[in-house]
Amino acid sequence: MCTETREIVAPKVKDILNKYAKDKGMLVAILQDIQTEFNYLPRPALEAVSQGLGVPMSQVYSVATFFKAFSLKPKGKHSIHVCMGTACHVRGANKILDKLVEKLGCCAGENTEDMKFSLDAVNCVGACALGPVVVVDGQYMGNMTTEKVKPLIEGCQ
Repeated sequence: MCTETREIVAPKVKDILNKYAKDKGMLVAILQDIQTEFNYLPRPALEAVSQGLGVPMSQVYSVATFFKAFSLKPKGKHSIHVCMGTACHVRGANKILDKLVEKLGCCAGENTEDMKFSLDAVNCVGACALGPVVVVDGQYMGNMTTEKVKPLIEGCQ
């Protein structure tokens, strides 16, 4: 698994904290930078932020778990989000999700064994006119079909 040790995390977190002059008001930005660096928020990083900013670990953890954009568990290199909102659902989002599960070999909410992909079923992504929609690494893929799943995966590799 991708669990980072204190020895790996500490120097990177220190650089990020210094970038923000250890300003407690910049906690969200600091966590965003850490997530960008590690693709999730490792516990040793949260502990280092708590210590570096002089704030309780409960405060850091509270912010890290409040925002859905943050993840406390390792994520795959590429993120795939299948919109399951009403407009996408009635246009076949379930079939697309099933095909992704089949091709990737992992269920929604999980990562592939090689950590290349994270697959999630999400609520409405706000692109109903394009449904069904799959969001890959932040890019919206509209009018998705089961036939487009294989090329979509291959395009990420």
